[in-house]
Amino acid sequence: MIGMGYRTIKTAIGAGLATWIASLLDLEFATFAAIIVIMCIEKTKKKTLITIKDKFFASLLSLILGALLFEVLGYYPIVFSLFILLFVPILVRAHIQGGFVTSMVVVLHVYTVKDANWSMFLNELYIIFIGMGIALLVNSFMPNFKRDIEIFKKEIEQKFEIILFEFSAHLRDSMRSWDGKEILEVEDLINQSKSIAIQDVENHLLRKQNKHYYYLEMREDQLELLKHMMKIVAIFSSSSPDVKQKEMFAEFLENLSRNVHSGDTTDISLNELEELNALIRKMELPKTREEFEVRANLFYLIFEMKNYLNIKRKLFTKRSR
Repeated sequence: MIGMGYRTIKTAIGAGLATWIASLLDLEFATFAAIIVIMCIEKTKKKTLITIKDKFFASLLSLILGALLFEVLGYYPIVFSLFILLFVPILVRAHIQGGFVTSMVVVLHVYTVKDANWSMFLNELYIIFIGMGIALLVNSFMPNFKRDIEIFKKEIEQKFEIILFEFSAHLRDSMRSWDGKEILEVEDLINQSKSIAIQDVENHLLRKQNKHYYYLEMREDQLELLKHMMKIVAIFSSSSPDVKQKEMFAEFLENLSRNVHSGDTTDISLNELEELNALIRKMELPKTREEFEVRANLFYLIFEMKNYLNIKRKLFTKRSR
């Protein structure tokens, strides 16, 4: 059913449960417990805790300040307006303005009853505790994003394989047709998967980061380098000298494209790249300007490829800490 998501189901169950409990306790304004549940359920556990904290302290403050103002100045609309003028700056100063709406409902209950006694005070506290407690309970059940992230990772790696292979193919054949759409597609995949990874992090309150998020940051940094390299590959592949070094680097890229995965093989690839770099430096020096430009572009690509591989090596260094 359209709109019937996990969060909607939790909200429906929580709102009904909160209203039922508040009604069992014969609390006045029992349905307010359902409103609190609806307003407190967020996408992640972390956001739910922040929302509950803001709404609880804002509601408690409005209950105390509202009771004082109404009891001293009387239960008049002008006093309610005065309350808002005084109350909002306090919320902003305390950085709990997210609790404004619930706090307004609480103070309107005081205004409606027109008697700020201990019984009314406890009634509101019970409703707040029930609503926020149920919201916390139902939102402790969160979907597991691990499978979704793993699917995204495989799709991202497939795109990287294509990009690296196309770089290799273009060095061998400048007339090869490739529109580079995988660059845009993998960027979109990384953004989507990072959004899910952030939700996964915020659903584990005792950790600030996770290995999936680090991985996606690594791929994002690598993609930026590939974007820069794409321009040089285009220039390099279209240059007229058919030098041996072109084929050597193309072979390296083709081999690298076959080894795009989550495992740590960077040391092997870096060693191969160093050997390639040393071998090229031992070769005969360029004789023409065009050959010199080809050699310069090649060294630039090797330099950027080192950076590309080192970005991944840093990922495993970060995990081992």
